[in-house]
Amino acid sequence: YDTGHTNASAEGVNINTALTLTRDNEGRLKISDISCDARIANMKAKFTGTLGRVYNFLARFLTSGMRFLLNQRICPTLDHAAVVHVNSLLETIPVRTEVDSYIGIDYSLLSDPVVTSRSLDMNFRGMFFDLANPNASLVNYAVEPVIREYDRMVYFALSEFFFDSGMFSYYQAKVFQMHIANEKMPKDLEVLLRTTYFGTIMMLNPALVDAPISLQIAVNSPPKTTIKTSGATVVMTAIVKVMLLPPGQPAVQLSSMTMETKFNAKVSMKGKRLAVHADLRRFKIFSNQSALESLA
Repeated sequence: YDTGHTNASAEGVNINTALTLTRDNEGRLKISDISCDARIANMKAKFTGTLGRVYNFLARFLTSGMRFLLNQRICPTLDHAAVVHVNSLLETIPVRTEVDSYIGIDYSLLSDPVVTSRSLDMNFRGMFFDLANPNASLVNYAVEPVIREYDRMVYFALSEFFFDSGMFSYYQAKVFQMHIANEKMPKDLEVLLRTTYFGTIMMLNPALVDAPISLQIAVNSPPKTTIKTSGATVVMTAIVKVMLLPPGQPAVQLSSMTMETKFNAKVSMKGKRLAVHADLRRFKIFSNQSALESLA
């Protein structure tokens, strides 16, 4: 027998592949097909050992055979790696996940990716949902965002539906409700409320003048987002109730008012996190009972 080693090298290696990307039934990215063309222009081999000179003399024939075999095996190997292994990995990626203890988000693909000579466009659902009612859906009336620039590697576009579904889900989860009473009531706010409604309390029942007072705020409809070239705005309407809480007795309503707010919103990416900064633009409270209670 003979022992030794072989040093082989390949030149002019050219591998061209094309992937066909689709979505599966659950909205995950999937490789449905792959085309491949692989060619090795030239191979060189140097053999050592007792019969090294003989092998080197036959190297031309041996490397031709090796090049033929490699040309035949490269594409099947790539095809198996892409279609089987990569798709198996893609199947483990979730398309629905929890955001917090109230809502989750569905970011499944709505359609097959669109591949052009300069871009890869993927249209995700981007819909939030109430964890207590995960099958509830919101009709999408928003205009689909259009990307006209291609100077950067990644562009991320959000429509009004993304924000509206989030606020709709929080509204369904009853997050937009606040009850300020007892130790949660700031002293200066309590003094303001008692001073404002002292006359009302005395007319209702003077015995309730020392009863605990509370403020209830509840958004009465899902907030609405509007996105324009000038920026994004969020409009929210809530009902504000001032209540007396006499111990051992039913609560007594002193006033009911409607609060309208309008926010300017700025969206930015911080690392892997989407950040939304809101500034109060307009604030208006008007009474449902008396014009004297209205504040602007």
